[in-house]
This record gives sequence, structure tokens and C-alpha cells, in this order.
Amino acid sequence: MPPIKHLIALATQYAYWSKDGYELINNTWGQYAATSGNQTTYYDGVPSSGKGIAWSSVWEWQGGENNVKSFVYGARQFERRLVSDIHTLPTQSQWHYDREDIRANVAYDIFTDTDKDHVNSSGEYELMIWLGRFGGVMPLTEAKQPIAHVNIAGYDWEVYFGYNHGGAMKVYSFLPAQGNIYDFRADVKLFFSYLTKEHQFPADKQYMLIYQLGTEAFKGGPAKFVVPKFIADVR
Repeated sequence: MPPIKHLIALATQYAYWSKDGYELINNTWGQYAATSGNQTTYYDGVPSSGKGIAWSSVWEWQGGENNVKSFVYGARQFERRLVSDIHTLPTQSQWHYDREDIRANVAYDIFTDTDKDHVNSSGEYELMIWLGRFGGVMPLTEAKQPIAHVNIAGYDWEVYFGYNHGGAMKVYSFLPAQGNIYDFRADVKLFFSYLTKEHQFPADKQYMLIYQLGTEAFKGGPAKFVVPKFIADVR
């Protein structure tokens, strides 16, 4: 595989870039929990399909193996609206890591809140769709085990429930039941439809705030995370 030609480098904490309805953030929010380390995120252009973005990130973090050091992500920009008013959330993504002896995940991350103007760093609800998991990292969970098993968008998932931000944010995490998903295509609205039907998610009162795909890095490296394709839309 030829080396990636990086077009933009984001090397400082919260360094930001945006283009054509997508944004990229070097979100090393937990870096001070590390004894050492750093991370740089790169914009690598437009996928061969002509839509979305391609990007990558190189990181190394030591110390605090149970603490998240970063969640660098690509995100779709959109006009906020109620989840119930969104008809479809189509997405395609491809990704890979260059090593597996790390503690990290790969996941979509979506926040919702009753306040349309809520800050985008939290919400009343969080939906995480994990595509990858390394080093035994686990989602936030009260029961310490899945609360349900479900098939959505043609994939089998284990559903976990927990709280974040001191209990202020309800978190539903979907983990792939049959191993990492490196090439993902789905309508994310199907996950909200499931939560609305089975777990009383109030879709008619919750505004969707963010639509992100990224990797939570805990410990290890140097590791390279590559996303040749991330396409997402809100319709």
C-alpha cells in the first residue's frame, strides 16, 4: 500500500479543520491523564467516490490505561433538528489500525438534547455505535453486561447502557457481536428507531447535535488509525 499523502496536519489540542460540510478535530481532551504521549491528525483528501473525507491519525499514549486520552473524529456538519423529523442518516465508513496491541475503540458518536443550542461536547443522550475494539476496552455500563441483543442494519449488536457526565447523560452503546466491522454501511436512523421503540427514547423532544466517527485512544502505540472513507448525511 503506497504511503498516504497528508494534505493538512492538526498537531495541537483541539486543532480544527473543515471543508465541504465536514470537519476534523484533533480532540485530545484527556491528554493530561497520560504520563507521556502525543497525537497528530491529518486530512487526506476526498475518497475516490468523490464524497466525504479521508483522514488519519497517529498517536502514542502511556499511563492511565483506563482513561481516554483522546477522541479524534471526523464529523458531518448539518442543521440541527429533532430526531423525529430526520428521515434517514445514511453513512459509509472504512477504517483500519496498523496494530492491535493497543487499548482503543472506533465508534460513531452522536449527542442529542432538548436544547437545540446545547454545546456540542455533551447532551442528554449519547448514542455510540462501536465498529472496533482493542485491548478489552468496554463501554459505559451499569449492568456490566449487555441489556439486549439486536440486529440492526444487517449487523448483530450487543446493547449497553450507562451514564456519563456525572449521571447527566444517558449513554446507549452498540457493540458488534461478531467482531470488528471495518467496512460499514448503514442508516443510523434505524438505531434511533430501535431506541425509541424499545427504550423510550423521546425522539420528538431531542435535537441531534453532532454526527461523528472517531477513535477513543486509551493507551499504547505508536499507532496509526486510517479512515480512507467517511461519508455521512442528514436527511
